[in-house]
Amino acid sequence: MKFSNFIINTLKESPKEAQIISHKLMLRTSMVKQHTAGIYIWLPLGLRVLRKIEEIIRKNQNDINCQELLMPTIQSAELWKKSGRYDDYGKEMLRIRDRHEVELLYGPTNEEIITDFFNDYVNSYKNLPKYLYHIQWKFRDEIRPRFGVMRGREFLMKDAYSFDLSESTAFTTYKIFFMNYLKTFIELGLKPIPVKADPGAIGGNLSHEFQILASTGESEIAYDSNLTSKKLLDQTYEEINELYSASDDLIDKSKKDIVVGRGIEVGHIFYFGTKYSKPLGAKVVNRDGKNEDLYMGSYGIGVSRLVGAIIEAHHDEKGIVWPFQVAPFKINIIVSDELLENNVIIDIYDFLTDKYKDVILDDRLITFGKKIKDSELIGIPWTIIAGKNYIETGLLELMNRMTSEYLKISLEDLEKFDFEKNFS
Repeated sequence: MKFSNFIINTLKESPKEAQIISHKLMLRTSMVKQHTAGIYIWLPLGLRVLRKIEEIIRKNQNDINCQELLMPTIQSAELWKKSGRYDDYGKEMLRIRDRHEVELLYGPTNEEIITDFFNDYVNSYKNLPKYLYHIQWKFRDEIRPRFGVMRGREFLMKDAYSFDLSESTAFTTYKIFFMNYLKTFIELGLKPIPVKADPGAIGGNLSHEFQILASTGESEIAYDSNLTSKKLLDQTYEEINELYSASDDLIDKSKKDIVVGRGIEVGHIFYFGTKYSKPLGAKVVNRDGKNEDLYMGSYGIGVSRLVGAIIEAHHDEKGIVWPFQVAPFKINIIVSDELLENNVIIDIYDFLTDKYKDVILDDRLITFGKKIKDSELIGIPWTIIAGKNYIETGLLELMNRMTSEYLKISLEDLEKFDFEKNFS
């Protein structure tokens, strides 16, 4: 990819409407453009990050045999009336009628539709447990959308749903998803804090939020310092769940030896038993040949919200500092005008593109200073600079976005350099 072909228009100053750092930086780097209140166009740079996050989430869901499908954004109001949530959900739900006066809604979540579908396809205990997920756009009519993609009206969500024969096996499933979520957020370069939570409109009697530590977080959280340990995944669900964590009004101010900070909710999981299967008639034949209600859970990750949350957790005074695995580009090659057609530079670009895929060549006819500032603002992990120093010495300069350190490197050593391993 050449920078001159990329649709991007970096801004020196933050737009006035942006209040938090992620919103400011997403607008300054042309990741998104507001279409109307709480609804955004995802521009190429932002979409690249969104897709990286999706890839990591999808890989982890597939690892636990959670099968992907795709449900519609427009749903039947009839199902929601059967479950009892149609009137209870409130004004956040966008209700519509088609030309035949059939009541429909723009889905804010998918418990009803997945339960109805599953009931048509699975009717025996022999086919359980089953896990299904999709990554789909949703709409909730926030009364006051703000903070960019952090609290918009339209948002991209990964939601999974589990179906079990009994309460005990459903709880086992819940623990599988709990640990899978920890692994997913850690792979995204984040420090997740699981917090016992109120199920809210989803319902049920067991629920956890996954909060990401960020100084600009919307929630106050208190937690045992062991929850940020690098060996968190070596512990069991039970061991992790014994560690103290709470948010906002649930925090016990008398507790000692806890860390207090700010968090952003990026995931929420629920066990709700037969809350949806009973009213919607979702049953399977058990071992005794009798019909039995399904035990269910749901597991959500805010995919588009994660883009903002990662920025909130990873930025400095120069701009974004992307974790290597979600960066829109891993490497930016900045070259002086006289080297734009240089065969060696073109060979470097081709070699690195083959190895890392996400490489961009800044061929714009602007100053070196502007190119470097843009690379820092966008948060590209590594910048390779080929200018006066390369012409004089044959050495390239490498700039590490996280440490701001510069390295001088020969072409021979560049081919052996592990950009991912050395990014820290």
